[in-house]
Amino acid sequence: MCNDYRLLLDIATIADDFEGLKIRIRMPEGAPNVQARQDIRMTDMAPIVRTPADGQHRVGELVSRRWGWPGKSGPVYNFRTEGFGGRPPDLSVQRCLILADGFYEFTDPEVPRPKDKRLDKWLFTMKDHDWFCIAGIWRDSPVGQCFSMLTMDAGEEIAPYHNRQIIPLTRDQWADWLNSQVPAQEILRSLPAGSLVVKRLYPPPGRLAQATLSL
Repeated sequence: MCNDYRLLLDIATIADDFEGLKIRIRMPEGAPNVQARQDIRMTDMAPIVRTPADGQHRVGELVSRRWGWPGKSGPVYNFRTEGFGGRPPDLSVQRCLILADGFYEFTDPEVPRPKDKRLDKWLFTMKDHDWFCIAGIWRDSPVGQCFSMLTMDAGEEIAPYHNRQIIPLTRDQWADWLNSQVPAQEILRSLPAGSLVVKRLYPPPGRLAQATLSL
């Protein structure tokens, strides 16, 4: 599951793109300090767009929140859409859009590297989207309001890398996810094949070839 993602955008681009979709963005706490980051990791502060408290349609609140609320075994940075113990969670409230232009998955090395314990790192971006949103929810917690990424069984594009996946949303889904009256099951699904572009970041091609030749 995802514990690392990327966001290289500025606030002006984010606001302009939402406006182009007829989604009005409020900034109730002022403009968040959104810095371009190659890696946003659990417990980091990051921007989200959440459903407004008044429930107004086609409106979102842009705020900065911590990724992952405290749990018994560490930060809850991913949250199962199916829930636990046969009790599905209420996903009609406290929805948010997590802003990203890429996310990462990590796998065991395809080629053994006895002296290198790092996992292979893969970057996923969305085809025909400069950036996108990930379906999330937020909660109050002892450390303040925090958000978590929703997860589901992996679709065919993610399955070779992990058996679970987060849920990237295309632009025509953003307003629906902010609308609590649209059932979650109508929105939360894996993308069609060919929607994601996958690139290996580690090891880089030269090092991978060197490892292969040394076998």
